[in-house]
Order: sequence, then C-alpha cells, then structure tokens
Amino acid sequence: MLRFLPLKLGRLYRCLKLLFVIGLFVILLMNTHNLFASFQKNELTDRRFINLNKCPACFGTSWCRKFMNGQISFETWGRLRFLDVFNVKNVFFAQYGEPREGTRRIVLKRLGSNQELTDIDQKICKRATGRTRCDLIQAMYKTEFARLNGDVRLLTPDVVEGWSDLVHCPSQRLLDRIVRRYAETKDSGSFLLKNLKDTERMQLLMTLAFNPEPLVLQSFPSDEGWPFAKYLGACGRMVAVNYVGEELWSFFNAPWEKRVDLAKQLMDIAEQLTNNDFDFALYLLDVSFDNFAVGPRDGKVIVVDAENVVVADKRLIKQNKPENYDVWYESKFEECDKEACLSFSKDMLCSRVTVDHNYYAICQNLLSRYAVWRGSSGGLLHDPPPHIAKDGQLEVLLDECANPKKRYGRFQAAKELREYLTQLSSTAR
Repeated sequence: MLRFLPLKLGRLYRCLKLLFVIGLFVILLMNTHNLFASFQKNELTDRRFINLNKCPACFGTSWCRKFMNGQISFETWGRLRFLDVFNVKNVFFAQYGEPREGTRRIVLKRLGSNQELTDIDQKICKRATGRTRCDLIQAMYKTEFARLNGDVRLLTPDVVEGWSDLVHCPSQRLLDRIVRRYAETKDSGSFLLKNLKDTERMQLLMTLAFNPEPLVLQSFPSDEGWPFAKYLGACGRMVAVNYVGEELWSFFNAPWEKRVDLAKQLMDIAEQLTNNDFDFALYLLDVSFDNFAVGPRDGKVIVVDAENVVVADKRLIKQNKPENYDVWYESKFEECDKEACLSFSKDMLCSRVTVDHNYYAICQNLLSRYAVWRGSSGGLLHDPPPHIAKDGQLEVLLDECANPKKRYGRFQAAKELREYLTQLSSTAR
C-alpha cells in the first residue's frame, strides 16, 4: 500500500490544481468590469502602491526614477490586483525597459506578505508611540533604526546581532562588507556608516531587520561568482532583482542527463558557500525546489530566495576559539512528514569551523529519496537509468549524504558524490 502513496499524493496535487483553475475562472467572471482598468494603468508609478510614501521605513530609493518614469510594468497576470490573494509571498514578474537595451524580464519583491508588512509598521509605531497606528515617518526617528546617527562611525555587532539570520552571529568584517557594498546610496564603497545619510542608514537597518535578502545579494554579488540572483535596485517597499529562469521544480522530470548536471551544480553551490577564499560560510536554512532557478541559456543554477542565510565568519571563529570550534560539526538527520524539512542549530553553525549543513540540506531536500515536494518524492535524481541503478553507488552516496551511518560520513559522501556526478556529466556529453 505504501508504494501507492506518492501516486495518490500526485493525483491529489493535480486535483487541487484543477480546482484552483476553476476558482480562478469564476473570479475572472466576477471581476470583468475591473479588467480593462487594470490593463490600462501602470500601478508601479503610484507612490502609494509601491509604498514610497513610507520611506525611510522602506528598502531603498535607487530605482525610483525608473519606476516613476514607467520603465517598469507588470506582466499580464501581475496587473490583476484581485489575484494578489493567491500571491502570498508578494513576488511579481515585470518588464523593465531601457531605450538602448530594449526590454527584459525582472522580478519584483515586497520581501514579505501583506500581514508581515503590516506587522512591521505596527511594531515601529508601538516602539515609538506605544500605539499600533501612527505617523510612520516620524516614528522611524524614534526607533532603534535611528539610533545610529551621523556621529556613529561603524555598524558594530553589538547593535544588530540577532536581528535576522544574516546577522545571527555577525563579525565586524561582515558588517563592514554589508555597509561598503550597500547599493541604496550614491556614495557606496565606504565601510564607514557615518558616510550614509540618515535616511539611508535607517533603510539599511530596516532591511537588515525585516528581510536581509537584498543585503545578501549586494554583499555576495553574482558578478563576483556567488550563486545568487543579481540585485538591481529598490523603490519604497518594492525590490527589483534579475530574472534567472524557471524554478528548479520545472526540471524534476527532465531528461536524466539534465538532472545529473543540475545535481552536480547544486553540490558545487553547497561546497562554494561552505568553503571559499573569503572564509565566510553561508548556510542555507530554507532549501526547496522553489528557492532555486535555472538559467534558460547557460543552464546555471542560482539561489533565488536568500532571506534565510546565516553567515559565519570562519576567521573570527578561529580567532575566538569557542568550545569545540575545531571539531567537525555533523548536522542531525530528522525524517519528517512535511516538505523541505531541515534540522539545525544556528549557534552551532556560528561556532564551528567545519560544518556539513549545506551538503545535508541539498542532499536531503533536493537530491535524495527523502526529498518530498508538491506530492512527489524521490528527489531530483529519481529513476536513474538501469545500469546506474544496478551499480548502486549513486544510491549509497545519496543516502550517506542525507542520513549518514558513519561518523563524519556526510563529509566524505558529499566529496565522492560531487566527483561521481562530475563523472556522470562528462560521460553524458
């Protein structure tokens, strides 16, 4: 009976999709009178729609001229506001045009749900006035976001530690990097906080506390080889990033050779984020098929959701030498009945030099038989060709990488799995 469970889940998923389409059709019929108005108006030029009126309680203003000039517009479905009820994450596809370059697709993000954005407004008001409603702009100047005025030279760990995953255990070196590469200022390039305007400092701190994804993309940019989407700019509470391609889930049933190549790239990402020349370990805490995308031309895998990333400074760990800092840390495997499950301790990630978390996250949630997503199981490397299945090496390595039986087994399995996938990729060409 258990062997039919994935099939039943798949049928359930398809039924839910059908019900969704039917419900969408009904909503369209009920809102016909609003359709033409939605297509005629470019809401991205509306200051209130993009929450520019809430700055400096926003994410930046570097792209406001492009928004206000109408260079950015929603794609077809994004213009229909009544569909926002289904867009809980507030992620939109849009077209961005430059006179000499033509138009291209980009992704717009509000960096949170409507409820999360409302909550941050209420928290700001509560801290400033004791009430949940207030003049948000005035309130910002009475919060911790305004505490660092022009007299403060540096952004220091004691001020922002624990505000978000990015700064769960910040080093001064990391914070200097964040300030120096902050893209929402005209005078970027300096790690001195005092060189930022008051509004720019508040916007940086607001982003750091609410959703640090833009700061991850800026501090570890794709132009320097980091596997993240390219940050473009912001206006109010709308952030623009480069469109990468279709999500990884779209390749779940791709030809075997393609899936092997994608799996190899995923393991390479795990290695790069764990061990690099900068001695920053970037640990992915939210690993699912929706959080990676594949470029249509180069087939390159990119992380497209970087909100939940812990950055540990290995140089600081070696310098401070916390207890057992040089003992290899093995992430604990925990099987669960939910999608994209991971077990981790942020404090452990921040206090050990050698950690296997990224290998564990990629293997368990994306590659191995333990990976479950949208009613399907088996992972990206499901149903290998008969000669590979008969050999058994791939299954052994995936199992050891996800759920190791030997001490430090995941470290060795991850290394051998990368080599094995490289070998399979080369023979498939």
